[in-house]
This record gives sequence, C-alpha cells and structure tokens, in this order.
Amino acid sequence: MATQARAWQRMLSGRRLDLLDPTPVDIEIEDIAHGLAFVARWNGQTRGDFAYSVAEHSLLVEELFGKIAPKAPVKWRLAALLHDAPEYVIGDMISPVKSAVGPGYGALDDRLAAAIHIRFGLPATVPKTVKQQIKKADKISAWMEATQIAGFSEAEATKFFGRPNKAVMEGLEIKLRPPVEARRAYLVRHKELLASV
Repeated sequence: MATQARAWQRMLSGRRLDLLDPTPVDIEIEDIAHGLAFVARWNGQTRGDFAYSVAEHSLLVEELFGKIAPKAPVKWRLAALLHDAPEYVIGDMISPVKSAVGPGYGALDDRLAAAIHIRFGLPATVPKTVKQQIKKADKISAWMEATQIAGFSEAEATKFFGRPNKAVMEGLEIKLRPPVEARRAYLVRHKELLASV
C-alpha cells in the first residue's frame, strides 16, 4: 500500500499549513513576513549584497498601488501588500517556470491567496478592477527591479513589463536590506494597514 505524499508544511509559528486545503486559521502574518523576507526575486540573480526579497517587492508594490489608486480604500492597499503572500510557502517562481508547470501552480496560488485574504478580513477574491491596479503596480515594480538590479536595459524591461509612468515611480527606489530588516518592515506595514481597515 503506497503512502500519500505529505502536502503540508510546518511553519515556524507551529501551524501546520495544508497546501492542498489551506484554512485561514493556519495563516500567521509572522510566518508570511519571515518566509517572504527569505524568498529571493529573480531567482537571486540581482546585484547587491543581499537578495531582493519578495517582502521588499511587496512593500514597493503596495506603495506604487497607493500612487496609482490614491483614493482606494485601505483594504485594497492591504491586498496589494499581500499580493504575493502565497510565495511564503510555495516560493517565487519566475514566469518561464510558471508557464512550464502549467495551471496547477495557479490553482495552488489561488487557494492560498483566498485563505490569506480571509484571515486578514479581505474577500477571498479581490475585485477585478482592484486586481488590475495591483497588477499594474506589480509590473512597474518589475520594471524598476529589472533596470536597477537585474541587469535589464530600459528597452528590454519595457518589452516585457510595459512602459511605466515615470511620475508614479518618482521618489521610490529599490531597497536591498538584510532579511531580518525586510521582515520587520513588512510586519510594521501590515500592522499599520490592518489597524486602518
């Protein structure tokens, strides 16, 4: 008799997160912040003394979203901060790998995102218009990362991520910090947004 493969992950909080059937009760922000602070964007192929983490990326996307949609309710800024939260447990796969893996990756990501959203008082699915604005902020962030730390020319980044509005990026920069600092910054911003929802 074959044993079923393990589909859960033990989190540092002590929670046991079932990846195939995640529940909001097993989601803790400390686990998310810790995991994202140690997950490298661009598979670690970036300049600098520290990897550019998904936590740093998420902080930038939330800030960009605030510039794109300044009148949006705070809950959607929280959704922007959490837009890549499932990666705390499934990692950050670059787009070519996601394409190769197929639709299973997207379904797993969606299940985790729904549990995370519910855990923090958001609807399981973000409205399409808000999701599009978050995606726009995500692409601007990717363009900034590509040109500032990932070795892309502006023309090459524009080909893949679109031409960003320079005014939206004004005053923002890519930050490379040790994981412990990125984790702390993510936790602080999450707490601020949650308190204002």
